[in-house]
Amino acid sequence: MAKGDELVKYITERVVDYVETPREIRRERSKAKEPWSRRWFGMIPSSISLWAGQLPKPKKKEAQRKEQASHSRKV
Repeated sequence: MAKGDELVKYITERVVDYVETPREIRRERSKAKEPWSRRWFGMIPSSISLWAGQLPKPKKKEAQRKEQASHSRKV
């Protein structure tokens, strides 16, 4: 039973500590957290997104025209 008592004591200490801290400080802590992708992978995800944003995006109509032109040549 000692482990259960220790667990209850630990949880109550954490809850009391949370309740006693001012709301502004709790909000500042939550805002200060960085995104999980940066925490786990560093700057790699943001650099890939920047790189991918610079790539030209194919247009659907031009791709369809090229497909139709290649099909008409084969027939």
